[in-house]
Amino acid sequence: MSEDQKDDGLISVFVDDKEVRCKPGTNLVDLVASVGEEIPHYCYHPKLSVSGNCRMCLIELGMPGRDRNTGEPMLNEDGTPKIMFFPNPAIACGTKAGPGMHIRTKSEMVKRCREGVMEFLLINHPLDCPICDQAGECKLQEFSTDYGKGYSRFVEQKVVKPKRTVLGPRVMLDDERCVLCSRCIRFSKEVANDDVLGFVDRGSYSTLTCYPGKQLENNYSLNTVDICPVGALTSRDFRFKMRVWFLKETPSICTESSVGVNTLVSSREGKIYRITPRRNDEVNDTWMSDSGRVIYKEVEDENRLSSDSSSGDLAQIHKYLESEKIAYVGSGSSSVEELYLYNRLSRTTRSVANYLVAHTQEGDELLISNDANPNTRGALSVGLIESLPEDQLSDLGSKIDAGDVDTLVAYNEDLTAAGITAEQLAKVDVIYFGTNSNATSEAAAVVIPTLTVFEKDGTFINQQFRLQKFLQAIPGLSGVADDLETFSQLLNHVEPDTGDLSSVQAVWAELSSEISLFEGQSFAALSPEGVALDGSTFKHLPFCEGKTLHYEPAAETVEAEA
Repeated sequence: MSEDQKDDGLISVFVDDKEVRCKPGTNLVDLVASVGEEIPHYCYHPKLSVSGNCRMCLIELGMPGRDRNTGEPMLNEDGTPKIMFFPNPAIACGTKAGPGMHIRTKSEMVKRCREGVMEFLLINHPLDCPICDQAGECKLQEFSTDYGKGYSRFVEQKVVKPKRTVLGPRVMLDDERCVLCSRCIRFSKEVANDDVLGFVDRGSYSTLTCYPGKQLENNYSLNTVDICPVGALTSRDFRFKMRVWFLKETPSICTESSVGVNTLVSSREGKIYRITPRRNDEVNDTWMSDSGRVIYKEVEDENRLSSDSSSGDLAQIHKYLESEKIAYVGSGSSSVEELYLYNRLSRTTRSVANYLVAHTQEGDELLISNDANPNTRGALSVGLIESLPEDQLSDLGSKIDAGDVDTLVAYNEDLTAAGITAEQLAKVDVIYFGTNSNATSEAAAVVIPTLTVFEKDGTFINQQFRLQKFLQAIPGLSGVADDLETFSQLLNHVEPDTGDLSSVQAVWAELSSEISLFEGQSFAALSPEGVALDGSTFKHLPFCEGKTLHYEPAAETVEAEA
């Protein structure tokens, strides 16, 4: 060991005779995974307490021996430490890394243990893989192939358990498939703070159920489906909709609030079928809310604006942009890039005032914040607004009544919901950019349809001032241009030397050179976990918060067994 290694605070653990450097106390399942190997497991989850009840993660464990009489280290003939392996296997999930520890994950004993555990798990498991929603994502399928015996000695009748049991409005249970890992129970208790699930009966008859008079109906219930390693818990919304191996997964960001939950959008042939959480330990760990999973349905909303809904084109907008009494209302659900071009357009046309509508909700101290706009901080960062937005546009209404505003550009906001009356809208020429029709689009002189977050690339800045990107999951509506292309064309009309800013890459070349907050950043180089920006300029604002997950997994762990 080098002197540098001695001072780095790490310890040496030997995995199948290969030295691995890690922090003391690292869980062995995570340790082995960090070097590209695998310890199979069902009950262990890195964000939950350790239960140690599936026994699939059994390994051989050894420590440097010491003489019982003298306490001196025992050495081999070549001077190396003599490793004393425990006579019985130990569970990796309940064992933490210690100095000099040796782990065997591929020995004959380990192989026999895994085969035995798999045989027990499959004794009563139904042979319904062809119709199971978990097929393609099932750890029981994978581990039975990789670690099972390939046959069973069990000839008795299988135990029959309840099927198609409704646990709550969004989750269904097939108890015959359950391997009693207890992940769902621990999640409900430790993360969702809704201790509603438990096991009843004993042995082969153990069954998962809700406590009497209760349902699994909290706003995080579908996370139990995500972490279920088999097909026991399924989503009632996604059930039997699509085989997962046909789905394309695209990284995205949830627009439900300013937390910026990382997600995966699963689609096929231009249609979205589900949204699931994507792990980011700095933001949402591995969870997301149930309400955030259905936002994709806005893509096919009956009020969606299409090319047929347009009441004009960009050429018609140009004459309105010449007004000396023009005001702009932006949207906190728009991307950093869109808000930058929108603000640049407002500056070029000498806007009287810019506004952003606040959308607030009751936060839950988990993954839903009080600020329902996903990109309020983006609007602040690009200079579209300089202070907290208001939920009512009373100042704009006063300017309209006083005759100070005769042209109004609205971007994805229904101004009537923010306090602007129909009479006030009738006094001005409204240019509306948006995804859905509403009272504002009905009163607009020109309507330009735009794309949803699932149909374009971009970035948001969450409540931690973490810059995160989302990617296009499905094609946009036919005939509807990307928002950046629309604003780029308008900018080039009022400012001919602007150049082509119709892509996020082109916009970031401008952003990184013009705004110090984004210096050195680029869309292409932005990591999937995002990057924390220096939002100190805005730290005095009450909504600039840190990570919102406030739960602490149980400190107790299962001791390694000898």
